Amino acid sequence: QVQLVESGGGWVQPGGSLTLFCVVSGMDISFKTMDWYRQVPEKQREWVAGMISDGSAYYVDSVKGRFTISRDNVKSTSSLRMNSLKPEDSGVYYCKVRGVVDAWGQGTQVTVSS
Repeated sequence: QVQLVESGGGWVQPGGSLTLFCVVSGMDISFKTMDWYRQVPEKQREWVAGMISDGSAYYVDSVKGRFTISRDNVKSTSSLRMNSLKPEDSGVYYCKVRGVVDAWGQGTQVTVSS
């Protein structure tokens, strides 16, 4: 059974930084794409960033240049470094192993406000 556990969220002022962490258990992520999503109330979950197994990274336009996704296949983890945070970055952030259906963690809350 695949399990994902996110952590690292919190409250930060605009312009601040946070690093989110995700630990995956129950499978080998080495050849999988790792994604990060975020969700705010009454809106659909939004894809934010993804990293392919070869290390190529992709981002939604709104976070390009501010967020950096990384992964450690040995530790089966993924991280999302978020800089220059804006209030619109607030939400619950989830990591996901692409292609693994219905496997979501509990998410970690990020609140950006003054």
